[in-house]
Amino acid sequence: MRKIILAVLGILSIVGAILLGNYLIDNNQRPKPKFKKQIKTVFVENVENKDIPIILSASGNLTAKNKIEIFSEVQGILKTSNKLFKAGTNYNRGETLLSINSDEFYASLQSQKSNLNNLITSILPDLRLDYPVEFTKWESYIKGFDMNKSTPKLPVFSSDKEKYFISGRGILTAYYNVKNLEVRFSKYHIRAPFSGILTEALVSPGSLVRVGQKLGEFINPSVYEMEVSINSEFADLLKVGNAVALTNLEKTKNYTGKVVRVNGKVDQVTQTIKAFIDVKHKDLKEGMFLEANLIAKSESEAIEIPRKLLIENSAVYTVKNDSVLSLVTIKPVYFGTDNIIIKGLKNNDKILTQNLPGAFDGMIVKINKKK
Repeated sequence: MRKIILAVLGILSIVGAILLGNYLIDNNQRPKPKFKKQIKTVFVENVENKDIPIILSASGNLTAKNKIEIFSEVQGILKTSNKLFKAGTNYNRGETLLSINSDEFYASLQSQKSNLNNLITSILPDLRLDYPVEFTKWESYIKGFDMNKSTPKLPVFSSDKEKYFISGRGILTAYYNVKNLEVRFSKYHIRAPFSGILTEALVSPGSLVRVGQKLGEFINPSVYEMEVSINSEFADLLKVGNAVALTNLEKTKNYTGKVVRVNGKVDQVTQTIKAFIDVKHKDLKEGMFLEANLIAKSESEAIEIPRKLLIENSAVYTVKNDSVLSLVTIKPVYFGTDNIIIKGLKNNDKILTQNLPGAFDGMIVKINKKK
């Protein structure tokens, strides 16, 4: 009997424990939290395909298109001229830049001229007897011979006999010696080949000038040229005659230039090709640093977007049905510094204008319609 009572008590204890546990579990249950589904807001704009100019950006220094370095081909003391040979001095075309003392050389030239004059004079009696027809022209030549002017060209030979006669007397040799000295004499006076300004002066009056010595630098300030390097992959886009927008470093002044030459060789190290731009403006100076935007060509049926919107260099996000993100594959045409030109979208497609963190294809979004 005692065993039966203990068994009943055990069963009652187990049943009581089960009931108590269920009671405690039921009282401790909390309601499941309800999460509100969040839909992100995006900013979009409608696609409008049009002709987009491809602009290549580059920079470079200005160099005068007409520029010469002045060197001396003769030796002597530099003479004082009407204008000081100093940087910043303006000269007109044909005006004397430098004058080197040529007294000694001039005396030598006059001596050779006198020798030529004497040689021709000495053959006149023989010409009168042997070549009476040619005598008149040689007599006229001597009468017109001026020691202080450039030696005139010798009379034209009428026959081989006359040519041999004149040459045999050493007249041709003497004549070309004189002409050679006259050319040499002209180098003692260096004249401006064009109107311009002296940008560098390395000698002063009274100093000794030596053969091959650099004397200065002279430029024409009306036209400048800028050399820029463009990536070789765009070489086929560069065209002579294309307009170029130029700006200074501060972006405060704008100029307009034109592509005048494109090099046919690609630099092996940098893989760039050089283009040369002409620009004219009174405010420009040699050595100025300018930035250039070269319009290479126009790409039709394209749009320009910020580079940050591009996904893996081949796709962008658009919004379909005003609520679903769609990752659309596009064709990049040209990568700029900040923007990219792309093709492949249709007119009125809604493209994101700002990056959306955590975006994925098929994501539900809401378009911000505030303008």
